Amino acid sequence: MSSLQQLVLTYFRGVDEQDPGLIFETLAPDCVFSVETHGVELHGHEEIQGMFDRLWSHHAAVRHDRFHFVDAGNGADIAVRFRVTNTLPDGSLVYKSNCNFFTARDGLFTEVRVYMAGENTLDRQG
Repeated sequence: MSSLQQLVLTYFRGVDEQDPGLIFETLAPDCVFSVETHGVELHGHEEIQGMFDRLWSHHAAVRHDRFHFVDAGNGADIAVRFRVTNTLPDGSLVYKSNCNFFTARDGLFTEVRVYMAGENTLDRQG
């Protein structure tokens, strides 16, 4: 497994475990996080933290699995397709197939671009 693949898995572990510290171990302080399919662009840890706080407050659990990587082989760019399982507060499950594109510099992601099926669960506002 490449170091970029490992960094992606660490990022998603932080999301699934609701651990912002772990997430920010993978993201540069000036990271740009965009949800391309819904016109959202966030800059830096504070805006990204707010997005995750909203995600976690609206779901009982979030899980990412079934990862399929496409590594550019340049040490900077990697794409991943994966399944998302969102557990809603009433216990019902919502499944999505998403793709993320990551760009890294000096071992941290500087850009995360999300292509999301269905409803936007990663928004700018509460």
